[in-house]
Amino acid sequence: MAARAKTFLLCHGAWSGGWSWRKMHPLMAQAGHRLVAPTYTGLGERSHLASPAVDLDTHIQDILGVIKFEDLDDIVLLGHSYGGMVATGVADRARERVTQLIYLDAFVPRDGQSLFDLNEGGREPMRKAAAAGDGYRIPPNPPPPDTPQADLDWLNARRINMPIKCFETKLKLQHGEPAMPRSYIYCARIPPGDVFGQFARRARSEQGWRYFELDASHAPNVTAPGALMKVLHEIVA
Repeated sequence: MAARAKTFLLCHGAWSGGWSWRKMHPLMAQAGHRLVAPTYTGLGERSHLASPAVDLDTHIQDILGVIKFEDLDDIVLLGHSYGGMVATGVADRARERVTQLIYLDAFVPRDGQSLFDLNEGGREPMRKAAAAGDGYRIPPNPPPPDTPQADLDWLNARRINMPIKCFETKLKLQHGEPAMPRSYIYCARIPPGDVFGQFARRARSEQGWRYFELDASHAPNVTAPGALMKVLHEIVA
């Protein structure tokens, strides 16, 4: 049975932008869905707006602004990686507009948690990297090792240093845990120091979650778009 047409609203990962989901637009359209892929303040085509003040709340506001000005409703909110931090905040503040929440190899914060609280191993190296640069931004982590060379060239030419405050900001939830249906997609080609396994375990053990695994590395929107589309379509069907 064909799924009803859905609007997927993307909260993209760190250092990235809506541009990095380019391969997914035709696949979404083919499946009868729409992908809205904005870019956060200070990254991608909005990198000229970077400043030390940009933090997690800035990025939550970015996505809330898209919802408001594009009149989006019945939204499937899709958070990838760092975007799980953003999506959790957006779902909290736009609860009447978001009908499903999907985390793709993403951070799932609870109230009062920052990304650094969930990835303590990354905190000191990233602080050092920011201090060695312009003082407020972290250079990109390398893309997964199985990324084809052409995609690496495309990604590396466009990825932008990330304001460290985005990783330091503690998420404040106004309404407690999100109440809408949640799904977790765990990318099973795990790098050393598996950051996202903790959230996969949570999704498998906690009420209110559906759990999926994808045979792909951390950025399936680039390396496994067809397989990713299949899982997303299955979730909303």
